[in-house]
Amino acid sequence: MLGNREEAREVFQETFLKAYRSLNRFRFESSFYTWIYRIATNVSLDHLRKRQTLKEEISYESDTESHPDRPALKDTLAATTYYSNPERRLYGKEVGQKIQDALKTLSEKERLVFELRHYQGLRLKMIGEIMGSTEETAKNYLFRATQKLRAYLSNV
Repeated sequence: MLGNREEAREVFQETFLKAYRSLNRFRFESSFYTWIYRIATNVSLDHLRKRQTLKEEISYESDTESHPDRPALKDTLAATTYYSNPERRLYGKEVGQKIQDALKTLSEKERLVFELRHYQGLRLKMIGEIMGSTEETAKNYLFRATQKLRAYLSNV
C-alpha cells in the first residue's frame, strides 16, 4: 500500500504498538484479525496523508525486494525466460510502471479496496469491515476503481 519497504516497516511497528496500547478497548464485536487490519489500514492512510502534505514523490519499485510478501519470480520456470530476455524484462517494467501510475489516480479508499481485494485477496465483506462500512460500499469502491483503471490504461 505504501510502495516503500522502509515505510511499511515503520507502519507495521506503529500498528502493533497502537494495537498493544488499545488492547483493553477491543470489544470482541469483530474478529481480532479485522480489528488489527483496521488499525493497520488507518495507520497506513495516516502515513500516506502525511507524505502527501509533505509533497514527497511516491516511488514504486517493481522488484520483488520491495514486495517481500509476493513470491520471487526466480522460483518459477517462466521466470527463467523472463530474466534471460531483456526485451520482456523491459516490457514488464513498463507495464508495471503504467499500473502504478494508474493506481495513483485513484482516491485513497478506491486504492485501498482495490489493493486489499487484488493484492491481499481479501473478501469484500472483510474489506467493508476493515473500512468501517458495508460490503456493498466496498463493492462500489472496487467497481469505481476498476472502471478508472481500465479507462486510464486504455488511454496509455
